[in-house]
Amino acid sequence: MGVAIGLVGLPNVGKSTTFNALTKAQNAEAANYPFCTIEPNKAIVPVPDKRLDELAKIVNPEKIQYSTLDFVDIAGLVKGASKGEGLGNKFLSNIRETEVILHIVRCFEDENIVHTEGSIDPLRDVEIIENELILADIEVLQNRMDRLKKQAKADKDAKASLEMAEVLLEFLADGNMARNFEEVDSDIYKQLNHDVRFLTNKEIIYAANVDEDSLEDEGGAMDDNPFVGALTQHAEENNCEIVKICAKVEEELIGLDEEEAQDFLNELGIEESGLDQIIHKGFDKLGLMSYFTAGVKEVRAWTIRQNSTAPKAAAVIHNDFEKGFIRAEVISYNDYIECGGESKAKEAGKMRLEGKEYIVNDGDIMHFRFNV
Repeated sequence: MGVAIGLVGLPNVGKSTTFNALTKAQNAEAANYPFCTIEPNKAIVPVPDKRLDELAKIVNPEKIQYSTLDFVDIAGLVKGASKGEGLGNKFLSNIRETEVILHIVRCFEDENIVHTEGSIDPLRDVEIIENELILADIEVLQNRMDRLKKQAKADKDAKASLEMAEVLLEFLADGNMARNFEEVDSDIYKQLNHDVRFLTNKEIIYAANVDEDSLEDEGGAMDDNPFVGALTQHAEENNCEIVKICAKVEEELIGLDEEEAQDFLNELGIEESGLDQIIHKGFDKLGLMSYFTAGVKEVRAWTIRQNSTAPKAAAVIHNDFEKGFIRAEVISYNDYIECGGESKAKEAGKMRLEGKEYIVNDGDIMHFRFNV
């Protein structure tokens, strides 16, 4: 689908460790100094979905295919990145290619791991990175305004865009993120964002990287660790998601099989690993969902945009399915499980025939009739 989540964070906050865990491969070099990640590393990560495992118990397929998400590890940003400090400009352009930002923030003390700013302060760290993103946005907006000024003399739309750009420029210059701009839902802003792709307009998920003790807090409360408490408040004020992870624990989980991993999580008093939470939240933030096909060859999740029609969902399998779409046979996930499979669901009258206008629900089991 060509959508990706970009990992950002200051050097030495646990970003490469998190990325290693995400890819289940040690292909992002976690080293204790800045700029060790030169090329943005890309990873295609399966989206954990227990529903597929339940379907597989009924169908006994040869294989199970999960939906996937793309993650891009963007090397450690530093103060001055927007002016080309460190490896700044290259990374900022890499972030531009992603849809959602996963911002890893260090929320643990460890004298053996240096912090580039000399102390642990999540809000300062967030501000450093977000300021760099704002400065980068100001630069691209000013370039855009130079072009709009020329066009505005003869073009009413360009004039309206220029007027909004001027207000937005002032808003950004005050240290605000584009996503909090009051005109964010207007057509003019949307067009401006489409042309410029503001970094600070992207959805953000903060990952508070904590030590193991903070993971084990009673009830998993976010504010038992004061660093996490401060970051949580910031996330809520800015309408962002936050997930608590321990990158070291996530890396340990890699080597375990599913049962061992679940036992380990239970011991820590957590239901779902931080990475699984990130993947699920990321999938949702990207506006994605899955429908399923279930056959003896494979039980498979297909990734589509939320609110997709049946023909659009069919196109993910093959373009011909959309072109020649006749109808879809649909069984809801709960009905499929309750009835114990397709034939019993059919007998119980739980299979529906749906046409071109049908909006697919998350977890629908579908079979397409088409004619090319």
